[in-house]
Amino acid sequence: MLVWLAQNFQQDFGFLRLFNFITFRAVFATLTALLIGMIAGPAVIRMLTRMKVGQAVRTDGPQTHLIKSGTPTMGGVLILIGIGISTLLWADLSNRFVWIVLIVTLGFGAIGWVDDYRKVVYRDPQGMRSREKYFWQSLIGLVAAFYLAFSVSEVSNMKVFDLFVAWVRSGFSLDLPPKADLIVPFFKTVSYPLGVWGFIALTYFVIVGTSNAVNLTDGLDGLAIMPTVLVGAALGLFAYLTGNAAYAKYLFIPHIPGAGELLIFCGAMGGAGLAFLWYNAYPAQVFMGDVGALALGGALGTIAVIVRQEIVLFIMGGIFVVETLSVMIQVAYFKYTKKRFGTGRRVLLMAPLHHHYEQKGWKETQVVVRFWIITMMLVLLGLSTLKLR
Repeated sequence: MLVWLAQNFQQDFGFLRLFNFITFRAVFATLTALLIGMIAGPAVIRMLTRMKVGQAVRTDGPQTHLIKSGTPTMGGVLILIGIGISTLLWADLSNRFVWIVLIVTLGFGAIGWVDDYRKVVYRDPQGMRSREKYFWQSLIGLVAAFYLAFSVSEVSNMKVFDLFVAWVRSGFSLDLPPKADLIVPFFKTVSYPLGVWGFIALTYFVIVGTSNAVNLTDGLDGLAIMPTVLVGAALGLFAYLTGNAAYAKYLFIPHIPGAGELLIFCGAMGGAGLAFLWYNAYPAQVFMGDVGALALGGALGTIAVIVRQEIVLFIMGGIFVVETLSVMIQVAYFKYTKKRFGTGRRVLLMAPLHHHYEQKGWKETQVVVRFWIITMMLVLLGLSTLKLR
């Protein structure tokens, strides 16, 4: 919105030319989202408290968590408010990538809202049934994947449509340009052609998988939000470099026209996330809930696909990956041993992984801060792929 105003009045007010710089708008998008979150935080927490949307704590978990019962959840709406308002204010709203990321973020947030609402208001412990949840996640993920398969290959929606028509006329056999290939980090020229269907399948799993991975990680005060902010900031840098033809050529990364505008979204996500952390730090005044975790994970996955850094997201989001694997391994091993021996056995003391370390005697704050430190190292490793090729 502000970009449009600046473009129409910058001839009369020279300082409005600053709005042409993505970095300038990214800084103020971050500050705007941060201020919105800090100011609106107490009101949102009071509203959630009046709605009696208190968190139900699992009785088989660490006993120290029992005191958290009743803490307001669904605080992810605070993050979405900050991201939404700040992005609409500071981003170029003619940019197609900004809109697809916003749609995925708010779409997954809506799924999380329904799930949380059923759990805490209707007192339904299952919330949204797994099949229903995955259906809506899959629908949004597939629509986004289908659009991005053609969008990252062209410079405008009109050309995207032309490419889609050409693909249909080719009998669905038309190959995508090299910029849509799966890029292997640490190598200059190693990439794997995916084709349209391969691109759609990969994108679907990245978006839906990252969404659920962040959701599984969100189990301790501040645990999920800080890694999300760190990974989001790194992806913002990738977006800025990918959107600049000169930087992209120098760094041997694909040039995706328009991707740089996602730095605004990433800045807004960072500011909103830090504001939420103010109220979510131990001892938490509010929990994120599925409404925030599913939305943020979906956003990270979508941005990673646009900037063609799916494998780098896997590296930087290593905490999310390990947390997800811990649940999958625990469940699979329990079912296998129960079928074979009659009694289910466990690999970990408790899943997800953060609860395992709590059961081993780590304090909650120790687990959280150590996972943050690991994420910082993984993000630096991911950023190093820009030059280590």
